[in-house]
Amino acid sequence: MAKIKGAGTVSVKERQESFLPYMLRHKWMYLLMLPGVLYFIIFKYVPMAGLVISFQNYSPYLGIAKSQWVGVEHFRTFFMNPDFRMLFVNTFSIAILNLVFFFPMPIILALLLNELKNKAVKKSIQTMIYIPHFISMVIVASLTFTLLNTENGAITQIAFALTGHKPEFLSDPKYFRFIIVIQNIWKETGWGMIIFLAALAGVDTQLYEAAQMDGAGKLKQMWHITLPAIKSTIIIMLILKVGTLLNTGFEQIFLMKNSLNSSVAEVFDTYVYTLGISQGAFSYSTAVGLFKSVVATVMVLSTNWICKKCGETGLY
Repeated sequence: MAKIKGAGTVSVKERQESFLPYMLRHKWMYLLMLPGVLYFIIFKYVPMAGLVISFQNYSPYLGIAKSQWVGVEHFRTFFMNPDFRMLFVNTFSIAILNLVFFFPMPIILALLLNELKNKAVKKSIQTMIYIPHFISMVIVASLTFTLLNTENGAITQIAFALTGHKPEFLSDPKYFRFIIVIQNIWKETGWGMIIFLAALAGVDTQLYEAAQMDGAGKLKQMWHITLPAIKSTIIIMLILKVGTLLNTGFEQIFLMKNSLNSSVAEVFDTYVYTLGISQGAFSYSTAVGLFKSVVATVMVLSTNWICKKCGETGLY
């Protein structure tokens, strides 16, 4: 028997029988949900069966069933490899920079746009800001090269006029991480801002009117009303962001990496591609990818646990 709050005691059989009429009554909602469910099953869950090759010396000719089982040998080799420290530092450096500089930008822009009263101007600015999201990363990399190349890049020429020397933005390792973060801010800030604007739309306007009567200015209204109202949304987005921190963006890194900045540009994603696709080390590269996924999962669970311990609402 299963107890349901406020409904007495209902058997499992009765609950199962009542679910079918409910599903038929809302069949169109379930049909709308079906493509998303199929996408996750086919492209997310089914490929997870291939993770078993990280514990094998996988050979495409022998297949998974006949390949030699080696246990955690590939993980041990990876942890002892000098590349491990480099990959760990490079990946987390870019991830932390994205978290510090990129994550707050959609929130700040949403707060600023929320203060605009002219709807036409507000919509125009919002459209211009999130259009870069639809631009291919290949085009973004090409624009970056056009602006930063040492021969005739516009930004390089400005730096030369101000300082008297031409910075090698594209080849000097010290600039690489900041270029990646700036690209992310320019391309994705507007798209991330949409969620926070939607959350701001639900804030009760009477709270602002009451604050104005008490003499609160715009900054105090923003600090004491707006931010607390969207705090739960910010926390949920933070947890989701932590889960994708290690996905530094293979395409972006691959396009911006070269032989001169590879010491800071080589991350887990590009390392897996180089070993798995270019060199055919399928088992070893799968072990590296599995390690990254496990670390990302631990980070999400830890962030969610910390948020709930602090009295906030987590993902679950």
